[in-house]
Amino acid sequence: MSRSRRSKDLREDLLLQVERVNLQLHTILLKKSLPEGNPLRGKMDNKRTRLYLLRHGETENYDGEFVFSGHVDLDVTKNGEEQLALQAERLKGKPIKRVYASDLQRSYKGAKAIAAPLSVDVVQDARFKEICSGRWDGLTYSQVAERYPEECELRYKDLVNFRIKEGGENLLDAKMRAMAALSDIVNKHPGEEIALVAHGGINRVILSETLGLDLNNILRLEQDFGCLNIIEFYDSTALVRLINLKPSF
Repeated sequence: MSRSRRSKDLREDLLLQVERVNLQLHTILLKKSLPEGNPLRGKMDNKRTRLYLLRHGETENYDGEFVFSGHVDLDVTKNGEEQLALQAERLKGKPIKRVYASDLQRSYKGAKAIAAPLSVDVVQDARFKEICSGRWDGLTYSQVAERYPEECELRYKDLVNFRIKEGGENLLDAKMRAMAALSDIVNKHPGEEIALVAHGGINRVILSETLGLDLNNILRLEQDFGCLNIIEFYDSTALVRLINLKPSF
């Protein structure tokens, strides 16, 4: 065997060893035990299921200021379509078995963009719908602050429990339905890879719960339009490998 070949083999062996060590460190430092009561706990039989979790693209009501879109069934802009097309290009070589979406068109359109180059089905699940903001749905933050200043103050004092009037959900409501839906799809795909195109609020709930973060800290997690997150689920544990990768190369 030539010296160059031996050197190449040694480098490859070293890289494999480094990868194993990195995985062990991830397991110790990041792959936290899922919180008690988490529906994903103890259901995976140690087969890694990888989830590509995306946010839908930019919506037609966005003009630079945050909007409580909630259950309003908005379309995406041309820019929003391009954002998911870029992520589809990034994921087209992955062995993704199925793509999931909520029943809102901004999510479904994004899911179809991801699924098309993979030639896989899109399955809609209403439990992944964005968190409902009641009578705030469709309003910008400044409009809410002007029309409902007392509600606005109460909401941000108690993010987890406060429900906005006229059908609004609190974070516990959203967590209950979204995590139950996530448990269902993860357990349908043991040892496989799947994608979910959901919403900013729901993605933050999923990431917070997976990382074991208190939901009071949910707004510390950024979720840009069209972003990509990667989560791996194991037996009673989960590993977050990527958060908020923007749709650009």
